[in-house]
Amino acid sequence: MSASPASRVTPAPPAPVIFDLDGTLVDSEPNYYEAGRRLLAGYGVPDFSWEHHTRFIGIGTRETLEILRREFGIEAPVEELLAGKNRLYLELARAHTEVFPEMRALVERLSEAGHPLAVASGSSRDAIETVLAGTGLGALLTTVVSAEEVAHGKPAPDVFLEAARRLGTDPAACVVLEDAAPGALAAHRAGMRCIAVPYVAGTADDPAFAHAGLLFKGGQEEFTARAAYDWLGRGGGAGG
Repeated sequence: MSASPASRVTPAPPAPVIFDLDGTLVDSEPNYYEAGRRLLAGYGVPDFSWEHHTRFIGIGTRETLEILRREFGIEAPVEELLAGKNRLYLELARAHTEVFPEMRALVERLSEAGHPLAVASGSSRDAIETVLAGTGLGALLTTVVSAEEVAHGKPAPDVFLEAARRLGTDPAACVVLEDAAPGALAAHRAGMRCIAVPYVAGTADDPAFAHAGLLFKGGQEEFTARAAYDWLGRGGGAGG
C-alpha cells in the first residue's frame, strides 16, 4: 500500500553554510597581528601588543585601521595604512597559514553532501583568495565576499546578506560559522542561524554569542566537524 500524499515528507535541501575566514577556518590572527605590529612600528608605534590586537578580532581591516589611526594619532591616510597592512599580511600568509583540521573536515563533508558554501570575511579580497588558494580550500569555497565589496563591515550584516544573494538563497535558510562576537552579531542581524567557535576563550560569554544556535565555548579545542554536521542534520536549530 503506497503512502498517502499527506504522509510523504520531502527532505529539506542541504542548508547553505557561510564561513567566516580568519579565526574560524584558518588561524590567520598571528599573521594579522604581526602585519599590524610591523605596520605600526613603521609609523612610530613600537609597542603594539597581542592583547591590543585581540580587541579587533572580528572587525574588518579598514575599520580596525581607522580606530588605530585615531588612537595613535597617525597622520597617514587610511588608504595608505590599508595598502601597507595588506602587503605585509600577504607576505606572511603566502609563507604559512594554518587551517584548523576540524574545519577542513567540515568543509569537505558539507561539500560532499551538496551544501552550498561561501566565505564572508572582513579581510580584503586579495587576502581571502591568497589564503584559500594556499590552503587548498579555494577548490571547495568558490563563493567569496569581502568587506571591500559591501557598504558596512561586521557587525553589520552586509557581507552575510551579500553571500546569501550570490548563493541564490534566502538568508533565513543560511547557517554561519563565526569565531568573533561582531560576526555572530552580524549573523543574527542577517536573520541567519549561527555556529559560534570563539577564537578568544574569554569572549565566549559575550552577549552576541547568546544568539548562536550552537556554541563551542572551548573554541577550536572543543569544536568537531561531526558535532557541527550532526547539528545541521537535525535542522540546525531551524524554527527553534
